[in-house]
Amino acid sequence: MAWSALDNFAESRHPKAVLDRQPTSPFNPEMILLAIDTALAACSAAVLVDEGGEKRLFAQSEDLGRGHAERLMDMIAEVMAEAGVAFTDLDRIAVTIGPGSFTGLRVGLSVARGLALVLEIPVIGVTTLGAIAQGARRKLEEQGLPPSPVLVILDARRDEVYTQAFDADGTPLDEPRVARVADLIQNAKTGMKLAGSGARMLAEAAELDDSPVISEAGWPEISDVTRLGSQASPSRGAPAPLYLRPPDAKPQVRDRRLRV
Repeated sequence: MAWSALDNFAESRHPKAVLDRQPTSPFNPEMILLAIDTALAACSAAVLVDEGGEKRLFAQSEDLGRGHAERLMDMIAEVMAEAGVAFTDLDRIAVTIGPGSFTGLRVGLSVARGLALVLEIPVIGVTTLGAIAQGARRKLEEQGLPPSPVLVILDARRDEVYTQAFDADGTPLDEPRVARVADLIQNAKTGMKLAGSGARMLAEAAELDDSPVISEAGWPEISDVTRLGSQASPSRGAPAPLYLRPPDAKPQVRDRRLRV
């Protein structure tokens, strides 16, 4: 049922008529959240069912590189079906807003906004940098290590990285930005843990051993996106994509000198 409804939602100009036909599940948990991530190479979706004392997560993630638009709708339908919930059961949606791929960001944000508009529920924007920092804090806890500030470094190509620093409790210490690895060497020597696809690159540039590198993730775990989305306070309006630099692909400009 959920699969066919989502297919209809993708194709119909009037998705509300489709979602209105969805049955409501028999239980009434405190929160049901749908999380979406298509910002980077992975295509991920998850449903969190928070029943107060128990939280159940149903998640899928695939390293696609490209083709998020073709896979995302089916993936959402699959995790919804596995969780046994209908779209009308959802209380909120969490979606990654970047930094990341321009095309990928548009895919996830479009689906999240469309569903939220029809269902009249809030959309929570989660940055990829914040979610990776959350994953680093989770790994420290799993390894029995004390909390630590985290510097997230994502390889943005063209000898640049996306970066942001977070305190041990997840509070941002600065704004997300584009930088060169050489500009972050002093930050890396302050004792912060390093996370992200550029973490080892920065550690080597700063002549550090591997001990500060807690994660080399190239994209956030959908469980971490889900956690941040469930903890955030809903804000008014749809989240906007976080673009830190112009797209790599630029439209062609015709040379007027060639015209007769």
